[in-house]
Amino acid sequence: MKRLLRTLPILLILIIGSSCSSSLQKAEQQFNNGQYEEAISHLNSYLFFNVTDIKALHIRARCYEELGEIEKSKSDYERIISIDKEYAHGYGGLAKLLFEQKDYENAESMILRAATLNPEDFDIMYLLGRTMLMNGKFKKAEEFLRKATDLNPDYAQVYYYTGMALAYQGDALGCAASFNSYVSREPNNMVGRYNRGFAYMNAGFLKWALEDFDAVLAQNPKHTEALAKKQQCLNYLGLAAAN
Repeated sequence: MKRLLRTLPILLILIIGSSCSSSLQKAEQQFNNGQYEEAISHLNSYLFFNVTDIKALHIRARCYEELGEIEKSKSDYERIISIDKEYAHGYGGLAKLLFEQKDYENAESMILRAATLNPEDFDIMYLLGRTMLMNGKFKKAEEFLRKATDLNPDYAQVYYYTGMALAYQGDALGCAASFNSYVSREPNNMVGRYNRGFAYMNAGFLKWALEDFDAVLAQNPKHTEALAKKQQCLNYLGLAAAN
């Protein structure tokens, strides 16, 4: 009997531990399936017994973010950082929320800290580049976006923002090349086609620019910027009368 009493607490701990682990796995699966409220319910149960589990807090922070409950998401990220000041994605998560709230200055501070801790993470480098772009630090933006490209060369949007950074630096050829890389990956994106056409025009490749403006106008004949830029190209080429 005494042996049974000594064994009982151990069994209870094992049962509770197994149940908690199951709750975390279930919550992660629900998050991946977009069942954010259900995931939060499981995570709340799990975190009752595992209050410092960073993975669980991170998943819950992402659930809150997806549901638009930004303050709750921030609270979880701040809790993560208080537990582990070396957890890069805690700072990255906060930076993303601040970026989306257009608080670019504070977002930069947070994402720089994340990049210091994990310079090989694509999402961190990509957000860092975009944040630098929004803060008017165009050379730095280009530097970090190129680093992001090295980490994930197939991600189309990184070329778009690199093109923007180069445009602000007055590098017409580099801008055109970057937008060309973007359009080759997203050929049906008319924003990209327009920006590539504009870059081609500034770089002096007027016939290529016309092709892009014509593609945009085929999709949207009332695109006033494309109409105006097309007319400029025609004027430069001396083709206005013929068209």
